[in-house]
Amino acid sequence: MAVSQSSSRLSNLQLELLKLYPYNVSDNEVRDIKKLLANYFANKIDSEMDQLWDEKAWDAQTIEGWKKEHLRSRIDS
Repeated sequence: MAVSQSSSRLSNLQLELLKLYPYNVSDNEVRDIKKLLANYFANKIDSEMDQLWDEKAWDAQTIEGWKKEHLRSRIDS
């Protein structure tokens, strides 16, 4: 399957996943693949949050402060 990225609006991940189309996989295998992808992105988010936590020197007091913040903006009509 030759799909050129320059003529397509698909991401590099979508193009890579298209390569799986010729394979017939069971519902269990589809579930496992979805779980692998979800775990990959969850781990990536965890790592990035850990990095932010360290860089910003966040601590328990930071979280307590966030709990008290009112982030909603009020729009008067």
